[in-house]
Amino acid sequence: MDRVLGEKGIPKDSEAGREQFSKRMESRRAEESAADDEQLRKDWVLGTDQFRQELLAAATERIGPNHFGEQRQETAEQKAEQLLKAELAKVGWKEESLSMVAKSHPVKVQLARRLRKETTMSLKWIAARLQMGSWTYVSNLLHAMPSTQRPN
Repeated sequence: MDRVLGEKGIPKDSEAGREQFSKRMESRRAEESAADDEQLRKDWVLGTDQFRQELLAAATERIGPNHFGEQRQETAEQKAEQLLKAELAKVGWKEESLSMVAKSHPVKVQLARRLRKETTMSLKWIAARLQMGSWTYVSNLLHAMPSTQRPN
């Protein structure tokens, strides 16, 4: 005990020394807690980006009405990116292909329709991500496709 107290500059193991030690430890705990609280006020998760991605993956299907908008948006965007990646692979396209084909290419329209149906991403996000021009153009494309060509 003398060594522990000595490291904190407390000369003697006594009731007063232990009380001083207790106050210093409580003060330090409060400072660390305040720093953690500040981080939580800025963001919803403490940890590395990898840890954040793991949490997002786990939360993607479990996000509910008790989650805040930023959390919902982040998981929805991750879901949309996963869907987009899978669909691009399915049609044999790479990311660069999006900029090389027409804004109204049928594959892009189908991707936009699927993203709209299965995620909560806005038309503005979809238009930008698929490089399809304005969100109003995407909206018109989605509504112009005959119902016989629309996927179920």
